[in-house]
Amino acid sequence: MKVLAITNLYPTAANPWLGNFVEQQVKGLQEIGQDVDVLSLDRAELGPQIYIRMGEEVRQRFKQKKYDLVHVMYGGVMADLSTRMLSDVPSIVTIHGSDLLGDRLSDPIRRFSAYLGIFASRRAIRRADGVIVVSAQLRDALPNTVSRSKVRIIPCGIDLHRFSPQDPEACRRKLGWNPDSYHILFATSGSSIKRPGLARQAVRHLQELGTKAEMHEMRGLPYDQVPIWINASHALILTSLHEGSPTIVKECLACNVPVVSVDVGDVRERTQGIAGCFVVPAKDEALAVSLQAACKARHQVNSREHIQDLSITSIAEKISRFYDEVISARGRQQL
Repeated sequence: MKVLAITNLYPTAANPWLGNFVEQQVKGLQEIGQDVDVLSLDRAELGPQIYIRMGEEVRQRFKQKKYDLVHVMYGGVMADLSTRMLSDVPSIVTIHGSDLLGDRLSDPIRRFSAYLGIFASRRAIRRADGVIVVSAQLRDALPNTVSRSKVRIIPCGIDLHRFSPQDPEACRRKLGWNPDSYHILFATSGSSIKRPGLARQAVRHLQELGTKAEMHEMRGLPYDQVPIWINASHALILTSLHEGSPTIVKECLACNVPVVSVDVGDVRERTQGIAGCFVVPAKDEALAVSLQAACKARHQVNSREHIQDLSITSIAEKISRFYDEVISARGRQQL
């Protein structure tokens, strides 16, 4: 099977951290034998004008190779254009979160842009032969006009070799972190959706409870450094307004690092039954108390065994089976 993956989230020289989860998914599919080519649209550097050239780039790809399926690995304008111009090819659109839920906390211009993205996502998923959402919460947010029979919940996988437990003290020494403090990790893209202010308030409240703690904001970090930061941390705090299936949560669980989060995306499902992990209301007091408990439980957490089904290979196999379903369904429609 020949697949063209179209994405506007993919690592580049200027932004090596961008879309690592998409890159890992593509590599996983290739490793199990899928013939996947990537058309990466560098929206981060070129802005929305990249979509003006998109049509010609897609046509050039199809001149070079006949693809059996197109997998659009994010929603918005890119997905809308792809499903419209490639209506004669079976297509799948993956929805990750903000492409369907928007951005209610940013300035008016960004909110309006996000609204247009939501509208474009809805059109794309109505046209697409198949839809992948990364959490049940996103499935439930789909328009009622989208048949659930063509929707699959498949979260992004985790590289369980890269993300594995390391010596926390050795990692802290590498980073020069204070050995006498608790270290709270906060992963951010810079988006207001992450609510960094709430995270900072929670850590300040934790300090007021008498706990010596520091918060480390991880943004734009080279991918090979992320496991070191995770393993150096006593706990992760997640305060987002909304999420799909946050990769950082799964990476922390793979490293046996506890998670304290508000109830977003699939975090409750991922952390359920894991000692030292907490899903609490979006209030600094509740977050602080749970962070205190999580930090103290750091060495007893054994979360890695709970996410073995989220390996890159396991997820790639689920996606591959869905490819077969979508192509077969299109074939039956054409009989």
